[in-house]
Amino acid sequence: MEKKAVVVLSGGLDSTTCMGIAKDAGYELYPLTFHYGQRHNREVEQAKKVADFYSVPAHRLVNLDFLGQIGGSALTDTNIEVPVVQANAEDEEDIPATYVPARNMIFLSLAAAYAEVVGAEAIYIGVSTVDYSGYPDCRPEFIRSMNETVQLATKAGVKGTGIRIEAPLAHLSKKETIEWGLTLGVPYELSTSCYQGGAKACGECDSCRLRLKGFAEAGAKDPISYQKG
Repeated sequence: MEKKAVVVLSGGLDSTTCMGIAKDAGYELYPLTFHYGQRHNREVEQAKKVADFYSVPAHRLVNLDFLGQIGGSALTDTNIEVPVVQANAEDEEDIPATYVPARNMIFLSLAAAYAEVVGAEAIYIGVSTVDYSGYPDCRPEFIRSMNETVQLATKAGVKGTGIRIEAPLAHLSKKETIEWGLTLGVPYELSTSCYQGGAKACGECDSCRLRLKGFAEAGAKDPISYQKG
């Protein structure tokens, strides 16, 4: 029986890279994409294209509009302006306005439930603590804690088969992530990064700044910053 992995797929650079990494590791991919009331639908639409690229057996789209309804983030509340300056890397307490409350905790909980149902042994998520925006739910200690919780809270964990959360990009810079992805033929032209939902990397929001910096340091052209439209 082919081994299976659930991939938290946002349509962004990191999650798209995780699709390639999990595929290269021999997993049958079961991507899970969340519509959480974000400012635009481009993430979801690009995630569909990435899933199609990898010819997945199933791609689940989950409606989490509740996160948009409660707001609290520049990504879900149009009354909060998306910052165009990177968070101060020297201030570890500075959590940017684009942080979505408890987002990854919710995503991983639902991914664990889905993994149990499809019989997946792994969950892949593209969090990083090197080139990232300072989100608390991207830290290695959070992933370790969630791994323990999944083992305690699921039938798979109690029965000993287990579900493992994999964060292969956790200690990689964007440059290193992109270099790895390029060796795997990851379709970065299908990914998106802009917090404003632009087709091209805007170069102003934190996500696009990190993306463009990573491609530049990797000595590669970013396909979505050079395309027209």
